[in-house]
Amino acid sequence: MTEKAYLILADGSVFTGRAVGAKGTSVGELIFDTGMSGYQEALSDPSFYGQIVMFTYPLIGNCGINDEDSESDKSYLRGIVVKELVNFGNNYRMKGTIGDYLEKQNIIAIEGVDTRAITRKLRDNGTMNAVITTEELTFSDVKDKLCEYKITGAVEETSCKEIYKVGEGKLSVGLIDYGQKKAFIESLVKRGVSVTVYPESTDADTILKAKHNGIMLSNGAGDPAILTKQIETVKKLADAKIPMFGVSLGHQILALANGFKTYKLSYGHHGGNHPVTDLAKGKTYITAQNHGYAVCSDSVDTSIAEISHKNLNDNTVEGLKYKNTPAFSVQFAPDGCPGPKETAYLFDEFVSLMGGKKNA
Repeated sequence: MTEKAYLILADGSVFTGRAVGAKGTSVGELIFDTGMSGYQEALSDPSFYGQIVMFTYPLIGNCGINDEDSESDKSYLRGIVVKELVNFGNNYRMKGTIGDYLEKQNIIAIEGVDTRAITRKLRDNGTMNAVITTEELTFSDVKDKLCEYKITGAVEETSCKEIYKVGEGKLSVGLIDYGQKKAFIESLVKRGVSVTVYPESTDADTILKAKHNGIMLSNGAGDPAILTKQIETVKKLADAKIPMFGVSLGHQILALANGFKTYKLSYGHHGGNHPVTDLAKGKTYITAQNHGYAVCSDSVDTSIAEISHKNLNDNTVEGLKYKNTPAFSVQFAPDGCPGPKETAYLFDEFVSLMGGKKNA
C-alpha cells in the first residue's frame, strides 16, 4: 500500500498525496520551477539550497537519472512536489530511477497533489514556507517550524572547501564558488580557459596574487545582501580592474559591491523558459534561471553601470555592464543547464574581454 504524504503551507493549507523517496519531515521555502525538462540538473543545483521545489510540468522522472547531468555531487533542496512522478524511467543513458536518487540523497517527495492550484496560490500570495512530511502531522504541529524557518548559511554550505584547478588553457580564470554549477567550469574549459576554483571565504589578496586573466563570480543561493564579507572581497577585486563576469548570485554580489541594492522577488524566477532581452543586440532570448532576489533598477547608478538585459515578464534587471571596471554580469544561467544555450555567447564575450578569441 502506498504511504501518504502531506504538504503543509504556512497559510494553513494542507495537501495530501503519495510519498516518494525518503521518509520523515522536512521544512523549507516552497517555490515553483517552470522547466519542462532538466529535472536532474534542477535537483542537483546548489541554488535550490533550503527550498522545497515544486515542478509545474506534470510528469517528472520519465528519463530516469544518469551519471553525467548532475550539477553537483549532492542535492541541497529540502523536498520536491510533483503532480506525477515516473519511477520507471526509460532512457539509453539511465543509470537509476528518480526514486533511487531521492532515497540516496535523503529527499522527501510528494506526488499526486494539485500543483496547478498550489502554483496559483504562490503567484497570488508569494513564496511561503512549507513542510513536507510522511508523518501524521497537522498545521498546529508544525506552525512554529513554519514561522521560524529561514534559509541561512547557504553559501558557506554549498561552496567548495579547498582551492582546486580544472583545465590547462592559455587563459586563467579564478572562479569564486558561491554554490556553482559544474556547467560553468565546463563552458570555460572548452573555450581554452584554465579555471582555478576558490572557496567563497577566500580573500581578495590570495586571488590577486595568482594573477588570473579574469575573475568569475558563480551562482548560489540565499539573500545576497547579508554576504558582507564576500561583497567586500569583490569590491577589492573590482578595484584591481581585472575582467570580471558575474552570474546569478555573483551578479547580485557585484552589484552590491558597486553600491546598488537588491530585493526579494515575490515568487522568484525558477525554470528554463524565461524571456530576456539583450538591449544592445535588440534580441530576446529564452533563458534558464534560478533565483529569488534581483537588483533594484532604481538603485543602478548610470555613471557606474548600464542595464544590459531585462526580463520581459516583469521588467526586472537581468544584466549589467560596468563602466568603472572591465566587468559585466547577468542574472540568468548562460550555460543553459537545464534550458536553451542561446546565451552561451556571454562566455565568448568574457574570453574576448580577457584578451582571447571568441569561439575559442
